[in-house]
Amino acid sequence: MNFDTRFFLEAMPLLVDGLWTTIVLVLGSLAIGIMLGLIGCYGKLLKRGPLSWLAFIYVGVFRGLPETVLIFWIYFCGPLILDVRLSPLGSGILALSAVSGAYLTEIFRSGVLALPPGQIEAARALGLSPYRRIRHVMAPQVVKIMMPTFIGFIAILIKNSALVSAIGLGELFYQAMTLSATTYKYFEIYTAVGLIYFALIFPLSALSQHIERRQRRQRS
Repeated sequence: MNFDTRFFLEAMPLLVDGLWTTIVLVLGSLAIGIMLGLIGCYGKLLKRGPLSWLAFIYVGVFRGLPETVLIFWIYFCGPLILDVRLSPLGSGILALSAVSGAYLTEIFRSGVLALPPGQIEAARALGLSPYRRIRHVMAPQVVKIMMPTFIGFIAILIKNSALVSAIGLGELFYQAMTLSATTYKYFEIYTAVGLIYFALIFPLSALSQHIERRQRRQRS
């Protein structure tokens, strides 16, 4: 087994273009997913009415679909319905944000439901407006409660971003595939790409576990 250290070091800069595309893909999907998650959370907390039903259907559908199927469906079937073909990046962001929004709906909702009801009632008794109750009482605590799960979800989203390589988006994993196919340096390239993914994901996982342990100590 020969490991070409020189090529391994040379491959790192070649993968940077793909890394930037991965970052754009993840940030775009996360931003849209957060907006969908907030709307979905509000709808599910209502427990009645059209928005509530739409939120239940949305979460049920997109949590039940594999990301790969959705990516392929949007990229290949979207033009048959919309008469417009989205770019691989647009298809990837749309698919990952739709799935992210469904999972974030439940993460946000769990954070709200974990709030002690007495605090909300006390804020209402003090005469705080709905906006001030959310701004000063609910939001700071919900963010704190859900933060470990939210950070863990970002790590999962980074992993799932590699699935978009299947429709030809030049993200990190796609760059690794094309580079290895032309150089046959599979060992060096996939080691390099593995280290890059690890450098992205491990700090998030460690941060999530650190916050979770600290919250557990505060509760005990």
